[in-house]
Amino acid sequence: SRKRIKNKQNIHEPGYFHDDNVFIAREKKKARDLRHTAWWRKKISTGKCHYCDRQFNITDLTMDHVIPLARGGTSERINLVPACRECNAQKKYLLPVEWEEYLNSIKNCDQ
Repeated sequence: SRKRIKNKQNIHEPGYFHDDNVFIAREKKKARDLRHTAWWRKKISTGKCHYCDRQFNITDLTMDHVIPLARGGTSERINLVPACRECNAQKKYLLPVEWEEYLNSIKNCDQ
């Protein structure tokens, strides 16, 4: 079962990181298993990165947790998206709102 949060901090708040290694290992195994399903093959068949919308060869797409495991996310289908290696590496442990803030900050720098 999932470890209780001792300080009752919201797992989706910026700065929270999950420290239950058993939970994370179990969720990573679920994600590995999902990579071999028809659902995942269909998900990557468009070749599009969920984040940058660029086109890639399906072998160049990675599976990303929208809400990272370390931030309380799970390996459920609704939380898994295809991402290019660059976006996945840049996103790291960011929550969706933090990722949007990051993207907006680099857009503002380009202007």
